[in-house]
Amino acid sequence: MAAARPILGRVLPGSSILFLCDMQEKFRHNVAYFPQIVSVAARMLRNTTLDLLDRGLQVHVVVDACSSRSQVDRLVALARMRQSGAFLSTSEGLILQLVGDAAHPQFKEIQKLIKEPAPDSGLLGLFQGQNPLLH
Repeated sequence: MAAARPILGRVLPGSSILFLCDMQEKFRHNVAYFPQIVSVAARMLRNTTLDLLDRGLQVHVVVDACSSRSQVDRLVALARMRQSGAFLSTSEGLILQLVGDAAHPQFKEIQKLIKEPAPDSGLLGLFQGQNPLLH
């Protein structure tokens, strides 16, 4: 029996959907890095990961646009989404995948979006081998 071919996780403009989740102002004081998360979310636009996966769609989560009331809840939610089949990406990584290359008709405009680095959203330590849930 042949082994199943792994899913590559390509982001394609013609078949991609973007959603933002739980960007509620009333949680501003309870969500770690809320202003930075809102800033990154403004770069990208609504729905839930598990619902989309359940519908058979390929889901890419913009990790630097996600947060929760605590870093533990944030980490566990990201790990659950990954375990369920979602791809974890950054806003810049997804933008670049969608653009493809400099031949894209709006490349110069899009390049301006990523020229300025996304604000630090507190994830760097989570991806530096300190986090067993993301391995």
